[in-house]
Amino acid sequence: MNAPRDPAVRRRTLLAAAGAAATAAAVGTDARAAAVSPSALTARQLAGQRVIYSYPGLTPPAALLSAIGEGRAAGVIFFGENIASESQIAAVTAQLAQAAADGPVAAPLLLMTDQEGGLIRRLPGAPSLSEKQIGQSSQAQIDASRAGSGAGQNLSGVGMNVNLAPVLDVFYQAGNFIDRDQRSYSSDPNAVASLGRAFIAAQQTNHVAATAKHFPGLGAATAGQNTDLGPVTLTQSLATLRAVDEVPYRTAITAGVDLVMLSWAVYPALDASRPAGLSATIVQQELRGRLGFTGVTVTDALEAHAISASYSTAQRAVLAAGAGMDLLLCSARDTAQGDSAVTALANAYTGGQLAADAFNAAVQRVTSLRQTLA
Repeated sequence: MNAPRDPAVRRRTLLAAAGAAATAAAVGTDARAAAVSPSALTARQLAGQRVIYSYPGLTPPAALLSAIGEGRAAGVIFFGENIASESQIAAVTAQLAQAAADGPVAAPLLLMTDQEGGLIRRLPGAPSLSEKQIGQSSQAQIDASRAGSGAGQNLSGVGMNVNLAPVLDVFYQAGNFIDRDQRSYSSDPNAVASLGRAFIAAQQTNHVAATAKHFPGLGAATAGQNTDLGPVTLTQSLATLRAVDEVPYRTAITAGVDLVMLSWAVYPALDASRPAGLSATIVQQELRGRLGFTGVTVTDALEAHAISASYSTAQRAVLAAGAGMDLLLCSARDTAQGDSAVTALANAYTGGQLAADAFNAAVQRVTSLRQTLA
């Protein structure tokens, strides 16, 4: 049979071919929903509701399928190396959904990728324009909305439900870390706020959760300041952080963005000793308290070199959870990394290092998001 020429029809055809298992999974989830509650989960299963796994290559390994089937994973992040074609990744997401449906947790997996647009795309297709191209467009609002809609349709078309986008960082200097790959809409915080809001609204209308990143902002990072590669300290004053960097995030929260990703940079104006994603001051007081965010917080890559190499995965996981991070992004393409995070969280939970009330509240926020994406 010839493939449909229309991209939207083609995506629906791919899902129809690969999605029978996912449909059965959703039915099974609905049937079990009343019978499963957080109190029925083991400590490791509760911990797993806070961990996003990754894996190498094109085929999910048995260890990942076991973690999902046993209720020890909240979701999976996909990278370019996991994707050979739309039909291949649609079949993978259906397989993962079926594994979850056979398990004890009555909520869809969070299946995510980075589909920002321009250079940063894991899937072929929309959005083709980068954020900088959108910001420079004569019809920027229309293009931002189209990009959000395109991203949502693209991800949902292969069975994904979370986009780690848009970037809401306000770049300070042309060619700096966030601008060099055209990942920022503008150096004007109000323009970033307006265009980010358009992207978020259009994408979430397509039932794909948006993620505002990287709070409180990486726009001041120079070209050599990459938190993936080493420690980064950004020295804006508190007044500047709030008047420039945080402006788009405030707008995104008002617009109902589902997730916020925290930066791994250190911001002395807020907390001189801890990266944002490990700082209760930044997560709990600034983001949740001052800006009123009630959705799901997610770390950047847990293995990032911005965090001291002396900290193991287990230590990073417990520190991030203790600071108030709901989801931990284990993106090293190694299921053992996710397992280590789950074990550490479970031990800290049962041992009292992580307070039960806060832990369960984080699980509930994640679970609520997952249920809205059914």
